[in-house]
Amino acid sequence: MPVARRETCDGRVIAHVDMDCFYVQVEQRKQPSLRGLPTAVVQYNSYKGGGLIAVSYEARKSGVKRRSSIHEYKNVFVFSSMRGDEAKEACPQIQLVQVPVARGKANLNTYRNAGSEVVSILSRKGRCERASIDEVYLDLTDAAQTMLMETPPESVEHVQEEVLKSHVLGLQIEDEDDAKEEVRKWLCKSDASYQDKLLACGAFIVADLRMQVLKETEFTCSAGVAHNKMLAKLASAMNKPAQQTVVPQSSVEGLLEYFPIKKMKQLGGKLGTSLQSDLGVNTVGDLLQFSEDKLQQRYGINTGTWLWNIARGISGEEVEGRLLPKSHGSGKTFPGPQALKTIGSVQHWLNELCEELSERLDSDMDQNKRIAHTLTLHARAYKTGDSDSHKKFPSKSCPLRYGTTKIQEDALTLFLAGLRDFLSFYNFKTHGNENNNWGITALSVSASKIVPIPSGTHSIAKYFSERFPSGSSSNQSVDDVIDEVAPSSPSAGSDNCLGVIPSELQLEYPEEDTGVNHSKACLDHQDLLCNLSEKVDGLTEESSHVALPGNEDRMTRNEPYRDLLSKEPRLAFNASSLKAVEKKKAAGKKPHGNSSIIKFFNNYHNSQSSFEQKNVTNAQGVKIPLLHGSQSASGSNLTSNQVEMASEIHQLEEIDANNSGCSIDTMPQGSQAWSYNIDEIDPSIIDELPPEIQEELRTWLRPRKRPNVVKRGSSITQYFRPDKGR
Repeated sequence: MPVARRETCDGRVIAHVDMDCFYVQVEQRKQPSLRGLPTAVVQYNSYKGGGLIAVSYEARKSGVKRRSSIHEYKNVFVFSSMRGDEAKEACPQIQLVQVPVARGKANLNTYRNAGSEVVSILSRKGRCERASIDEVYLDLTDAAQTMLMETPPESVEHVQEEVLKSHVLGLQIEDEDDAKEEVRKWLCKSDASYQDKLLACGAFIVADLRMQVLKETEFTCSAGVAHNKMLAKLASAMNKPAQQTVVPQSSVEGLLEYFPIKKMKQLGGKLGTSLQSDLGVNTVGDLLQFSEDKLQQRYGINTGTWLWNIARGISGEEVEGRLLPKSHGSGKTFPGPQALKTIGSVQHWLNELCEELSERLDSDMDQNKRIAHTLTLHARAYKTGDSDSHKKFPSKSCPLRYGTTKIQEDALTLFLAGLRDFLSFYNFKTHGNENNNWGITALSVSASKIVPIPSGTHSIAKYFSERFPSGSSSNQSVDDVIDEVAPSSPSAGSDNCLGVIPSELQLEYPEEDTGVNHSKACLDHQDLLCNLSEKVDGLTEESSHVALPGNEDRMTRNEPYRDLLSKEPRLAFNASSLKAVEKKKAAGKKPHGNSSIIKFFNNYHNSQSSFEQKNVTNAQGVKIPLLHGSQSASGSNLTSNQVEMASEIHQLEEIDANNSGCSIDTMPQGSQAWSYNIDEIDPSIIDELPPEIQEELRTWLRPRKRPNVVKRGSSITQYFRPDKGR
C-alpha cells in the first residue's frame, strides 16, 4: 500500500542512476568483440530460442524488443517476452548470449557482482540506496550544498562536455545546435533560485560520477536529477543511453500532466485500474481535478493523501542509505507443460532453490556480517477449470534457520501448508503425491528481515573464557559463531538445557551390558574436591568441601528414581564455582542454592576448559574421558567407580527430562551435570551481564514446553469413583 510522506524540504537533491541494458554490457565486457553489434541476453531454456532478458540499443534499432506484445487480461496488462527466434527474424545479425546457468536455472551472480562495482563508485558522493541489480538512488543534498558554497556553478569557467549534454525539462531550445549553450546558461545562471542552483550542482556531481563509472567499469548509465525519488526515477528513463535529465520544480506540472497513470510506480495494478474505471483518471494530470477530501473518502486517508501528493509531484520518501540488498531470493517459473504436478517434483526444485539461497545467505554473513530472520515461500498455481486460481495460492513465512537442509525442510513445510490452503477453496485434501488437478507454474523462496550481526557478538563460551583466562586450556575454537548468532526455529529441539552448548566429557557405552555394579552413586566426593583444589589457585581446604544445601539427604531420597534412568551421560565438574563460593564467603556473602546464573555458567566454563580430557578404556571396554591431574581419584587406571558415576549422571538426566527442567538440587552430592532450574534463576543477574550477550542468553533460557502430565484424581474415572466416606 502506498504511504503518504511529507516533503522534508524542497531543497533536496536526489538522483536515480539506471544502467543501460546492463546484462548486455556485462556480456560485452566479457567478450569485447560484441561491442557495437546488435546483442541480446536470453534465458537458459531453449524454447523458441529463449526469452529475451536484455537487448542492446543497436538491436533495438532493428525492431528487437524485450516485450513483443502487450494485452489486457481482466483489467491487468500482461507482457509477453520476445523469444530469440523472433529476434533473429527481426534482426538476422543479432548475437544471442545465454545467461549463465546453475542448478537448472539462471545464475545472476555475475550481474550482481558487476552491479556492486557500480554501487561502490556511486556511493562516494552521498547516501546510496541500491534499488535493484542495475539501479541506484543517491541523496546528493550535502554534496550539492558543499559545492554551492565552495565552487558555485556560475564561477566554473570550463563546464565539462558531459554536463552540457544534460537535458533540462522546461528549458526552451529553439535550435538544437545551440542546445549545449542554453544548458550552460541555465546551469550557471547567477539569479536562479536556491533550489535550481542545488539541482545544477547535482547535475555536475552526477555527470562526474557517471564518467567515473565508465572509466572504472566500462559501463554506461543514465540518470535523473530532481528534488525527490519519484521524479528522479521518471526522469532517468526519459533520455537513454548515457545521458542525464534534470527536473526543475517549475517543470513538474508539465512532466506529469500527460504521464499515463498506469506507468506510475504502485499504480500499475488494481489501484490504477480503479482510478481509470471509477474516476476516469488516465493521466497523472487528471488527478488534479479531485480534492484531497474526495480522494480520501474514496480510497482512505493514507492512500487518498498519497494520490493527492503525486499529482503535484510531492514525495517525501527518503533515500534509505542501503548498499546491500534488503532481501535474498531464488525462484523459477514452470510455464505451460513444464508445470509441476507432484509433491516430489516440487520438493526437487525447492531443494535447488534453497541451496542457492543458503549459499547467498552464508556469503552475506561472511562478507557483510548480516543475518536474515524470515523465510518466505511464494508460488503460483492453477486448478484445472479455474482460470482465476493463480491469485489464490497463499504465501507462507516462518523463522529462518541457517543451514541448507533446514531451509529445505522448512520450505517444503511452507509449501504443503500453502497447498492445503489453496486446495481448501475447492474442498480437496492432499494425500502424498496424489494430484487433484493442480499445477505449480512458479516457485520462489526468499530471506528477509536482514540485520547486521550486533557488534562484538561471539559465543557465550568465549565471553566466560575471557572472564576467567587462568583456567582455560580448551583447544576448541570459540570464534565459529554461525550456529549461535543465526536465528533458528523456535520449535527446534535441543538435547541439553541450553541447546547450543556442546556436550562435553561424554562417556561411550557398548551396547552389551558391562556387568558393572551400580551400587555407588558417584566418585568419592572428598577425593574429587581434593584433586580440584590442586588445580585451582587460591582454593582453600574449607572451600573444597562445600556441598549444595540440602543435598545431604538426597542420595537416599532419590534412590527410588534410579530404576527409571537412562540417557547419554555428561559430566561437568566445577573449579571456578568453588572459587566463587570462597570469594563470597570471604566477602561475607552466603550463597543460597543455585539462584545465580553466574554460578551455572561458571560450571560451564570449567567443564569445557579447566581440565585436559583423555579417552581411556577400562577393563570392561568402556571409553571414559580421564581428568588429567586427578591422580588420587583415578591415577592411571579407571575402575568401576567411574562407570558407576557415569551411570548415576545418566539417571539424573532422565529425572531432569521427566521434570521438564534441569535442577542442580536434584543431583546427588558431588555429581553435578549440565543442569539448571529456570524457576530458581534470578532474572536480575542477566541484567548484570554485558549487553552484547544478554539477548543471546535470554534466548537460551526459554523454558521448554512442559509435558502434559495427568495429575492424580484428575481423570473422569476418578471423578465417578464411589466416595469411601459415604
